[in-house]
Amino acid sequence: MPQVTVGKENSGPIELYYEDHGSGDPVVLIHGWPLSGASWERQVTPLLEAGHRVIAYDRRGFGRSSKPSSGYDYDTLSTDFDKLMTTLNLRDVTLVGFSMGGGEIARYLGAYGADRVKGAVFISAITPYFAKAHDNPEGADPSLFDGIQTALRADRPAFLTKFLAAFYNADVLKGKLVSDDAMRMSWTVAIEASAKATVDCVSAWGTDFRADLKQIEVPTLVIHGDADKIVPFPIAGKRMPQFVKNAKLVVIEGGPHAILWTHAEQVNRALADFLAGLQSTKAMKAAR
Repeated sequence: MPQVTVGKENSGPIELYYEDHGSGDPVVLIHGWPLSGASWERQVTPLLEAGHRVIAYDRRGFGRSSKPSSGYDYDTLSTDFDKLMTTLNLRDVTLVGFSMGGGEIARYLGAYGADRVKGAVFISAITPYFAKAHDNPEGADPSLFDGIQTALRADRPAFLTKFLAAFYNADVLKGKLVSDDAMRMSWTVAIEASAKATVDCVSAWGTDFRADLKQIEVPTLVIHGDADKIVPFPIAGKRMPQFVKNAKLVVIEGGPHAILWTHAEQVNRALADFLAGLQSTKAMKAAR
C-alpha cells in the first residue's frame, strides 16, 4: 500500500495513503470532509483517459491514512501535503481541491509557493474565508461550527446521515442525479474516518485564506454550485475572483456541494478545458 510518512505519534508513524496512476503531467486531487480520495471516483477515469498522471491521497485522519490525535489545522495539513509533493518529487502539478481540500491548496501555495505547481482548481471550496468576522461579514456565524461539533460528539452516525442529505441536495436531486446507494457509499467512507479528526477539522473551517490567495499567480479555476447548502456560493466561490488574480469562475446551475458526483460531466468538462489550456501554454513556452 503506497504511503508517505509525514510524522510520528508516540510509537507509530503518521502515514498518508495515496494512489498514483497514469503518466504525463500530474494532477493531484485533494478531497473534502468527511470523505477520502475515493470521492474522486467520477473524475479519475476521465483524467487518466485524457493522458494525465493522477494522484489522489487521503488526508490524515481519513480514508486509509493514519489517524493521529492531532494535526487537524491547515498549517499541519499543508505541511503534510508538502511532504507528499517532495517525496514523490512532483513537478508541473495541477492541484485540484474539493471543499476543505481547497483550503489545503490555498495554504500550501501561500506557505510553500508555486515552484512545483502550474495550475490550481478550487471546487466547492471553503475559501476565501468561511467564518464571519468584523472584516468578513459575509461569512458563516462561528456558532454553526460549534453546533456541528456538538452534534458529531453526540451521535456522529446520525449527524453524517443528515449532513450528506444536504451535501447532495437529496430533497431535490435524489433519484435524479444521486441515488440512495451513492449517499450510502459516502456515509460508509465517512463513518470509517477518525471520530476525533472528524470533529477537529470543523475548527479549521474558520481559517482565513485571503492572504494566501492573494499570493497565487498560477492560472486558477473556481467551480461552484449555486445551490450549495454546505458552503454557499455567495460566501465562497463567488468571492474568489476578488482574491485570486485572473481566476476563472464556472458556476454550476442548481449544483449542490457534491457536484463532483451530481454534476460530474460539467465539472469534468470544465476541468478538461482548463488542463488543456495549461498544456497548450506549456507547449508554447517550450517552443520559444
